[in-house]
Amino acid sequence: MPIYRCNKCGFVCEDTQTPVNTPTACGRCGTPSTVYGTVFFVEELIKRLATVTRDFKALQAQQATTPIPAAAPQAAAPGAATASAASAFPTLDATPATAPHTALAQWFAQKNIQATIDPSAADTSGFFDEAAAELGDDYLLFADLLDRVRYSYRKSYTNVNLELGKLSQKDGQTITRFCRSLYEHTFFARYHYQKPEKIVRLTLQTAPAVRQFFEGGWLEWYALMQALSARERRSVALSYARGVKVTFPNEDLHELDVLLQPEGQEPICIECKTGEFRRDIDKYVRLNKRLGLPKSRFILCCTDLNEEQAQGLSAMYDLSFVPLQMLKTHLQKMI
Repeated sequence: MPIYRCNKCGFVCEDTQTPVNTPTACGRCGTPSTVYGTVFFVEELIKRLATVTRDFKALQAQQATTPIPAAAPQAAAPGAATASAASAFPTLDATPATAPHTALAQWFAQKNIQATIDPSAADTSGFFDEAAAELGDDYLLFADLLDRVRYSYRKSYTNVNLELGKLSQKDGQTITRFCRSLYEHTFFARYHYQKPEKIVRLTLQTAPAVRQFFEGGWLEWYALMQALSARERRSVALSYARGVKVTFPNEDLHELDVLLQPEGQEPICIECKTGEFRRDIDKYVRLNKRLGLPKSRFILCCTDLNEEQAQGLSAMYDLSFVPLQMLKTHLQKMI
C-alpha cells in the first residue's frame, strides 16, 4: 500500500489515492510529500539503518582503541557530566540545520519558480551512487551490459545473457565481478556464471527504482557523485538536488536531472542523456532561457558524444555539451 512521510512534521500516512512517486499534501501540515510504494519505503529504511549501524560500530571500535588522556579535576556545574557523556556519541536521529537543497530552493523562490525537491532522490546512503560511479568511470566496458538490460526492460524480457568469450581475460573478470556485485546489492534478481562457456546469465529486478536506474538514472547519479567529489576536494559549500520538478508562473512543468549551486554562485543544471538527444536540443535551449542561466552553467552530458562533437555543438547552441568522459574534469573546474 502506498505510504508517505512528511519531511517537515514527520507525519506518516497511507495514501491509496495518489500514484506512487508523485507528491501529495501532508495530511497534518499540508507540506508536499512524495508517495512511495511500501516495499520500496521499507527497503530504504533498512538501508539507512544498516548504514547508521555500520558507522556506529566503527565509531565504537575507534573509541575502544583510542586512549583517553587524563584530565585535571575541576569543578563541574550540575548536569555537566550528563551533557558531556551525551555529546561523546552522535545523535542517530539528528538532522542538519539546513538541507542540502536549501540554497537551491531559495534561488527558485527568488525567480518566482515553484520547485518540488525530493531529498531522498539525492540520498547517497543506498548503493545507487556506488554502482553509478563504476558504470561512469568504465562506461565503454559496461556499455553493452547497459544496452542489453535496457533493451530487455523495453521488451518486457526477464533475462539477459552476456557472452564474454571474445573479451580479454581482464575485461571478462571485471564484468563478472561487477555483475556479481550488482546482484549482491539487489540490482539483479539472479546471477549465474557459466564458466566453461563464459556466459553471464542475469535475471532482471522488477523494482521500479532499479529499472529507472538502468534506463538512465545511473548517469544522473554519476553526475551528482562527481560534483560531491569535487566539493570534497576543494572544501566548497554546495547545495544539490536530483530530479527537481519546476513549475513556471504560466504552469509549464519541467523536470531537471541534477542541480548544483556552489556557495556564492549561480546554479549549475546538468541534463543527462544516455541515448538520442538531438531532438531535445531546442527544448533545452528554451528551458535555459527561462531559467536565465549562462550557457556555461546549463550542461548537456551525453554518453554518445566525443570531445570534438561536444565543442562543435557548444559553439552552435546556447548550451554546454559535455561528453561523459569529460564530465569529471569539467565539474572540477566549475566547483
